[in-house]
Amino acid sequence: MAQTKFTDAIALLKADHRNVEALFEKFESARSDRKQALALQICNELKIHTIIEEEIFYPALKGKIEEETYTEAYVEHDAAKLLINDIMATSPEDEFFDAKVKVLSEEIKHHVHEEEARSEGMFSQAREAGLDMVALRDAMMARKQELMAQAKTEALPQAELRVLQATA
Repeated sequence: MAQTKFTDAIALLKADHRNVEALFEKFESARSDRKQALALQICNELKIHTIIEEEIFYPALKGKIEEETYTEAYVEHDAAKLLINDIMATSPEDEFFDAKVKVLSEEIKHHVHEEEARSEGMFSQAREAGLDMVALRDAMMARKQELMAQAKTEALPQAELRVLQATA
């Protein structure tokens, strides 16, 4: 697969957003026999995306963007991770499988909107903070490639909650 070159960290993250949006659309119209594979692909893409954001992008933003924007992003990630882990533990035979994927899609749409909003969004604030978006891109791309290789050879671990408390 040819390596896509992204201009900066935000271009990389936006490309991830568009990719997952397309996967959710495919899931919506998929036959039953394709839903498990598509859900797995969606969940893995989201796991990788949240890892590179939480390990590299978000820490670079701490103290440089609005605190509310920063903290909400982590909470939104954890809410999505709860669904990701649940979806990956079930199958399309589960009565609520499609509903879980649908709600995950809606949560992700909301989160993407908050990151990409033109003036007050996280990405806009990150640009205004004057961070080295090329260096962030390079670090995130290296980590992403590592995680994608891991996903091909073994299952990625469960999505790890950072701020919410798991209860069972």
